[in-house]
Amino acid sequence: MRRIGENVRCRASVVLTAALFTAGVVGCGSQDPSAAPPPTQTQTHNTDARQLQQAHDALARWDAAVTASGGLPAFVPVGDQTGQIGTWEPDASDDKSALGAGKIVATVAMPNAPTATAQVRWQDGVTRSVPTISAAQALANLVADAAGGSCGACLPLQVTGAQLTTADAQTNRGFATVPIWEYTLRGTAVRVTRIAVAASATVTVTPPPWASNDPPSGLSIDSASTKVGTRQLTVTFIGAPDPANKPCGADYTATAVESANAVVVILTEHPHSSGEICAAVGARRTTIAELASPLGSRAVLEVRQGLPVPVTDM
Repeated sequence: MRRIGENVRCRASVVLTAALFTAGVVGCGSQDPSAAPPPTQTQTHNTDARQLQQAHDALARWDAAVTASGGLPAFVPVGDQTGQIGTWEPDASDDKSALGAGKIVATVAMPNAPTATAQVRWQDGVTRSVPTISAAQALANLVADAAGGSCGACLPLQVTGAQLTTADAQTNRGFATVPIWEYTLRGTAVRVTRIAVAASATVTVTPPPWASNDPPSGLSIDSASTKVGTRQLTVTFIGAPDPANKPCGADYTATAVESANAVVVILTEHPHSSGEICAAVGARRTTIAELASPLGSRAVLEVRQGLPVPVTDM
């Protein structure tokens, strides 16, 4: 099964995170919430007050978005909703750049979806019926997501046809089979794909504006995993390569701040020494957060912008 969001844009978030680690600049960039219990904090590790406020704000935004989308189980795509099938030809560097910048236009009439709804099916068998969108709307969404991108003097990609099919897409609950539009292009064997689910059924949030002179506090997690029915959540992030018993090393503890619809994970660093001068090198690390109750269908959010991360079952 093809997967969405692969080989579309060059992403260097892990490299950037590693390079910025020692500077302390890591990261980027249901029920009625009124009836839900207040957020809970299941662990305390001298958690930074600003990060706690960021977590509570993120949960409030997420609860509102889940309600707007129709409740749980929610469809929460993680990462790029645009993908491609095939590999660009050696002389197609401009085409690759054009896709990354959203320079793509239809040269024929775009079809409507043959049915008003389709199924999203997660790997654990859970399904949800979602409204579909036309090929034209999906293409417009692709262009809007890439707004601001640049490819110099490259020419727009020309769409010559579209068909509705399915593909695997990363969600906050692992991969799910979702409806997609698959576009054929003039002059290349590569086909472009875009998730065909209406925005009204998709849980999305807009993070607060990023202030470069006062960025959000904390370390962002990249992903999480859990075992069904347990209260342990293993989170992955970029941290010091070595543990705290070695020079320039650090240990990490995790605090879970929870609501009925999501969990925000706050990481606390315990360094070997606060006065050390260390190389700007980061490594993938993990630690465990204890939840007040099993994760279930809830999303896991990183603390800096409150955006969802991929979650898999162990």
